[in-house]
Amino acid sequence: MVSRRRFMFFWGCLTLTAALSACAWLTDKPIAIATRIWPGYELEYLARSEGWLDRQQVRLVEMSSGRDSMKALAEGKVDGAAMTLDEVLQARASGLPLSVVMIFDVSAGADMLVARPGSKTLADLKGRRIGFEQGSVGELMLVESLRAAGLTKEDVTLVMLPVDQQRAAWLRDEVDAVITFEPVATQLLGQGALNLFDSRQIPNTIVDVLAIRSDKLDRSHAKAIRHLLSAHFRALKYLNRNPQDAAYRMAPHLGLPAANFLSVFKGLMLPDAAHNYRLLAGTSPELITSARQLSAIMVKSGLLKQADPLTTLIRADFLPTDFQ
Repeated sequence: MVSRRRFMFFWGCLTLTAALSACAWLTDKPIAIATRIWPGYELEYLARSEGWLDRQQVRLVEMSSGRDSMKALAEGKVDGAAMTLDEVLQARASGLPLSVVMIFDVSAGADMLVARPGSKTLADLKGRRIGFEQGSVGELMLVESLRAAGLTKEDVTLVMLPVDQQRAAWLRDEVDAVITFEPVATQLLGQGALNLFDSRQIPNTIVDVLAIRSDKLDRSHAKAIRHLLSAHFRALKYLNRNPQDAAYRMAPHLGLPAANFLSVFKGLMLPDAAHNYRLLAGTSPELITSARQLSAIMVKSGLLKQADPLTTLIRADFLPTDFQ
């Protein structure tokens, strides 16, 4: 017959084991991240295909547009998203709490307005049809390119056109110009389009980041978030050290020939872990300066009703600190 003391001992052991198991489960939750086709996000897929990104910890969810990513975030279908900084500010303005944990890239020419050969300057766009993706970096590029041209939205015909439909619309002659990005930009330039305006004219404005819902930045998701960041930087290191092989592995997902793949990175700055730390950490992070300037531009352009206070915008504590 089991004594009361022995029974209590075994019961205590079982309870402790269950509690420890529960604690382990609570601190080991996976995350789901929305992404879309863009060279700067492609390193996540390289990491996954090479086995550096554990599918049990991180699930990549492909979306067709930034609007779809924000909708998935708002509905709680994903925990974070690869998105542009202006999209983060728009989402925060709508009440969605997001914090930036990593910078994928800074656009320095990769986002552009391309036009048919009949338009040789921005001023030539007056009265022309311009395709752009609404609710994303497309709107920001539209505002800034029209300002540079001395035109207003009333001077052109605007065509709402998601990026995955832009090439088909161009081939059907439904637009005279389009605000686009890689890989579509390279495809259109290869068909005779001219680059009339790109992100070099608005430096440090278009920044692609990994944004996570603030309610997911807790102990239970920390391991998965750190794992994702480490896998990203491992893939970036591989790209820098073995560019041709990385291009061969990454090209199919973007639908580009491997021989032309590396050209899509020419207009991008891809910060490594150490550079990310400089941009996001410290008492005066560089990203805050860029975000403040961007917020002011968006308010002036009507893309935001008021400036973002930028509190809780950055969480740099998930970045790796071993930069070797």
